[in-house]
Amino acid sequence: MVLLIQYTLIFASVLLLVALGGCFSEHSGIINIGLEGIMVIGALGGALTMKYIPETMPAAVTILLVILVSVLVGMIFSLFLGVAAIKFNADQTLIGTALNLLGPAIAVVLVRAINMAESIDNVSTTVQYGTAKKAFIVNIGKFEFNWFMLFAFLILIASYVVLYKTKFGLRLCACGEHPQAADSVGINVYKMRYAGVLISGALAGLGGIVYITAGVSEWKFENGVAGFGFLALAVMIFGQWKPFNIGLAALLFGLFRALSNVYTGFDALVALKLPSTVYNMLPYIISLIILVFASKNSKAPKAEGIPYDKGQR
Repeated sequence: MVLLIQYTLIFASVLLLVALGGCFSEHSGIINIGLEGIMVIGALGGALTMKYIPETMPAAVTILLVILVSVLVGMIFSLFLGVAAIKFNADQTLIGTALNLLGPAIAVVLVRAINMAESIDNVSTTVQYGTAKKAFIVNIGKFEFNWFMLFAFLILIASYVVLYKTKFGLRLCACGEHPQAADSVGINVYKMRYAGVLISGALAGLGGIVYITAGVSEWKFENGVAGFGFLALAVMIFGQWKPFNIGLAALLFGLFRALSNVYTGFDALVALKLPSTVYNMLPYIISLIILVFASKNSKAPKAEGIPYDKGQR
């Protein structure tokens, strides 16, 4: 049971961070389908930081540097979507799909080049970072507490405050609901949409490094992030673009995803005589079912996915 709770919380943290990123982007009016690719790039930046950071570095400094790098590279990568969708009015779905293809490709090529330069054999797409990973883990009895669990909770609270209690958040939401009306009262719609995309890139990049710290002490980037970017989109939609609802949805999806990791530890699950792959598929099957029903009563921002035309009224 402890192991189930542990995996549920860490997977929920990943989904929560990435889904909140998508929430900020869509509230600004930009659909970010490229969360999966941004997660991979964020994970790459964080993993390389952990790989090369000195072992003598204090744990707090290690955590801070890894977070900053993951966030920064996630924001930079998300600018591809921002520039294409906001400046050139490109199709946001196509750009997001391109990011999902480009992210893993960049990661694999870069990691392979680094490993070849270091003459590492048979791990051409793997980054090892076992020592630095320990900085994120605190053992509380049999429970492994990951600092990212606390960060995700704090970011959830901050997201609610920013979206609903600040001038910035209200302006951001206005740009996703009726950008022409927002523009008429002096709000720069383009800047707000860039801000939404950059925030989504930061949180998705952070979600990527959280995902790989939940696994083993090395990561093979050709495996990507196992569809967590798409699961996060389902969490966002199920949560109706509201931070606290997204938090509850992330816990639910995190539980389903965690079942496959602790399958052999639960006699009740083994007694069903279902292969563990069924439990691996469960969160994705659930997401499809939920989206079928949730989409009927969707409360998405009205102007999401629609390029802003300053001359339109």
